Amino acid sequence: MSALPETAASADKKMNKHKSRRRVARELVLQGLYQWKIAGGTADFIEQQLCESDKFKYADTKYFSHVLHGVLQDVEALGKHIQPSLDRSIDELSPVEMAILLLSTFELIHHPEIPYRAIINEAIELARTYGGSDGYKYVNGVLDKLAVQLRAIEIKAHKLANNRT
Repeated sequence: MSALPETAASADKKMNKHKSRRRVARELVLQGLYQWKIAGGTADFIEQQLCESDKFKYADTKYFSHVLHGVLQDVEALGKHIQPSLDRSIDELSPVEMAILLLSTFELIHHPEIPYRAIINEAIELARTYGGSDGYKYVNGVLDKLAVQLRAIEIKAHKLANNRT
């Protein structure tokens, strides 16, 4: 007896089962920022479109909305934080790398409750999944530099804790 084929809904649920609600929210924010970079649009319009996605039901919707709106409100200030760590103009980055760096920089600044290493790891995973072949290495290097500036106290505490062991 053969197994019944999976329905699209059960396959979708299975795919997202291993991802946290926060990870799915970050993926949607990335999608929204990519859309904003390519086609423009307001945060409200982009959010409304993404809410219609099947993936949305698996997301931390409050976090998604907070980050999408926050990044788009602070895009210039976030860019000023990012630019000194780049080897080119922020506008020359791929839309995916730019979106990941904006998202991650926002989290580094506005979410001290999330460890900086978790933010960087999430960014690397997003870049591996959605970016170019070596984009994750670039994202990692930029965020390592940014974390030293934006999370200096946390990094110092982490180094002290590791030196004691």
